[in-house]
Amino acid sequence: MLNESPDDNGGAFKALAKIGQSKIPAIQKLTLVTQLAVYKDVIPGYRIRPVAEDGPEEKLSKDVRRLRTFEQSLIAGYQAYVRDLTRYAKAGRHQGGAGQGQNIASVAITCACNLLTAVPHFNFRSDLIKILVGKLSTRHVDEDFNKCLNALETLFKEDEEGRPAMEAVSLLSKMMKAKEYDVNESVVNLFLHLRLLSDFSGKGSKDSIDRSNGAVGPNGKKPKVKKEFRTKRERKQIKEQKALQKDMAQADALVSHEERDRMEGETLKLVFGTYFRILKLRVPHLMGAVLEGLSKYSHLINQDFFGDLLEALKDLIRHSAKSEDGAEEEEKEDEDEEAPIRNPSREALLCTTTAFALLAGQDAHNARADLHLDLSFFTTHLFQTLFPLSLNPDLELGARSLHLPDPDKPSSHATPTNTKSNKVNLQTTTVLLIRCLTAILLPHWNIRSVPPLRLAAFTKQLATASLHMPEKSAQAILALLADVGNTHGRKIAALWNTEERKGDGTFNPLSESVEGSNPFAATVWEGEILRRHYCPKIREGVKIVEKSLSSTDR
Repeated sequence: MLNESPDDNGGAFKALAKIGQSKIPAIQKLTLVTQLAVYKDVIPGYRIRPVAEDGPEEKLSKDVRRLRTFEQSLIAGYQAYVRDLTRYAKAGRHQGGAGQGQNIASVAITCACNLLTAVPHFNFRSDLIKILVGKLSTRHVDEDFNKCLNALETLFKEDEEGRPAMEAVSLLSKMMKAKEYDVNESVVNLFLHLRLLSDFSGKGSKDSIDRSNGAVGPNGKKPKVKKEFRTKRERKQIKEQKALQKDMAQADALVSHEERDRMEGETLKLVFGTYFRILKLRVPHLMGAVLEGLSKYSHLINQDFFGDLLEALKDLIRHSAKSEDGAEEEEKEDEDEEAPIRNPSREALLCTTTAFALLAGQDAHNARADLHLDLSFFTTHLFQTLFPLSLNPDLELGARSLHLPDPDKPSSHATPTNTKSNKVNLQTTTVLLIRCLTAILLPHWNIRSVPPLRLAAFTKQLATASLHMPEKSAQAILALLADVGNTHGRKIAALWNTEERKGDGTFNPLSESVEGSNPFAATVWEGEILRRHYCPKIREGVKIVEKSLSSTDR
């Protein structure tokens, strides 16, 4: 009846809901699924406004009154259905066991996910999002948890209006703050799927939004646009066409550009506010997701927020270095078994990569001049950690790599975390290291400004580190050195000259500063050992490095 002529059978929504009031769980689940199919077919492609917004004495035709009656019965039935979904989902969450109630909760969550992705424009969207966010607030990852993640990812990717994404981000940020950010990493990774932020033109922070005012000329004024000549008839036709387009836009309830821009700004504030609070709290298992998000949205961060963010990244590196040097492993028996193990060296690389990505997204040479930004802390820290990183046995392992349990650790019997569902922060430590070195030695914003002492110190340090690295990592380091040789060959050619040296004294690879290591007092003798490496690709890589240096001397 509802599928054939829904306008004439508005009362069938209540009759269908009454069937679900049965105490038999199977009938309850079938009723929820049946209502889902009905509402997905019947819901129109627009949002129904309440009757109170209409005039008190509005004259309506018979057809309009009939349609209005159907819409109100649809709204009443749909609201009751969403309330049932909320009630069943909460009941299953509180029970926690694997009984009939949990099964009904799973059906309710599945229905809510389907409705949110199928009809995101319709009424009571916030109630559906609350059901999904409530499920994501638990640390237990199951099939329903992944369904909620996929539904919100689809909502973010397909959202063209802006309001649904803003509502979802607002509810997610409030939930994470209430839970003191004790949530799964994949919840924070949801922010990386926001479609609107990729088209946003302003700059933002956790407190404010700076909007661009269009194209500005060198004098601070908008450039004049050359007008095209049109006849009187053409101007009249264009005017009528614009009026028609305006009426069509109002009829289709399209969101204006200003309104969409405002919602994007609010979404950006919420995202950056969440990122910054997580950085301040130093939540270990969320660092990768936060730093990845800051790198992606670096071009949207305003300069006032940029300095505070760099200081937070420096504090995080200092904190990770202290925890690594102290080696105080506190046994937290009360925590759940899925608590991730902290990786200080990987955190430091992520911070360094994020810092240079932020600078690159801020029109780096202008931002550094205006804000007096100094990234030498990140450069020095990376220089000092090259040797420990080269001896890291997990250098070529990423988030999806299989790790064998350590038999000497008491926690080796714990259930491993499901890394296949983690779609973000999959780069290996070697890839992160190469990204950091490329940003320091070959910055795309001003590649010729790198000082020779820094180039020589890193070149010598990397040559020594490549002797201890695995095969693929050594190939990547040699490829990077070849690129450095092609670009800065004349600045570092003295390292390959054994007869004449540019520096006096001795080379100190453990120096506290890059420039203080005195690199020109040394030579790259490691090349002779790498020539006899068992891997033919590494032997070929050494030849390419030396060839790049010889080509620059010509």
